[in-house]
Amino acid sequence: MDEPADTPVIPDAWAKLRRFTPARIALGRAGTSLPTQAQLDFQLAHARARDAVHHPLATDVLRAALAQRGHTVTTVHSAAPDRQTYLQRPDLGRRLDETSRATLAALSAADDAPFDVAFILADGLSAFAIEQNALPFLDAMLPRLPAPAWKLAPLVIATQSRVALGDDIAVTLHARMVAILIGERPGLSSPDSLGIYLTWQPRIGTTDAQRNCISNIRREGLDIDVAADKLLWLMNEARSRQLSGVSLKDDTQTPEERLATPATNFLLDSRP
Repeated sequence: MDEPADTPVIPDAWAKLRRFTPARIALGRAGTSLPTQAQLDFQLAHARARDAVHHPLATDVLRAALAQRGHTVTTVHSAAPDRQTYLQRPDLGRRLDETSRATLAALSAADDAPFDVAFILADGLSAFAIEQNALPFLDAMLPRLPAPAWKLAPLVIATQSRVALGDDIAVTLHARMVAILIGERPGLSSPDSLGIYLTWQPRIGTTDAQRNCISNIRREGLDIDVAADKLLWLMNEARSRQLSGVSLKDDTQTPEERLATPATNFLLDSRP
């Protein structure tokens, strides 16, 4: 391919493939370096990913929006007192602080536990994911779980949270199953990716092999209605078979459909 005389950028032979993926391929080069625009785009994406990790969840706004929809909501905090500690001490993000534990215990006693399922909205490593995707997902999901077939625990908003905090919350609430909506580790093209981790009979010390994950829920990823259908299927199957995790496979798609849609398997590299 001949290079136009008026540009220092040498194009890549794969350039036509870029329209099929947001991945950084076929960027071309300027001498031995990336072109300036590609480098600036990378720096912007990196800055957005860092912002996603450090952005505090707008809990008051989220709680008000849920209350407006008629939901009972409570807010809890992990044992990590601040963001810096949360990032440095993942273990503290996996358990409740004592004030939150007492709050949930009182709520459980007042609401006649046990519950079939507890839904948790957790900041994880991207509060943007919760702020942009959690409400639309719940709007699609909760009507699929009518009473009395499903007895739902009060919604819980959790800050400085890791996935395993859901186990502590579910045990305290006496919930048979927990679905934690959590911000996934930001990628350079996905700072707002929401993951959902479903666990049957959660307990302290539950391993990741005992969870099912639906990943990459966002506008440019997995459609919210598709994700809600998947979660409903997994919840029904988990309750029927009394298990979750590697023993519960998502059979809602044909192999061809699975290859054509965004990842919904168990992704260790995106786990908060």
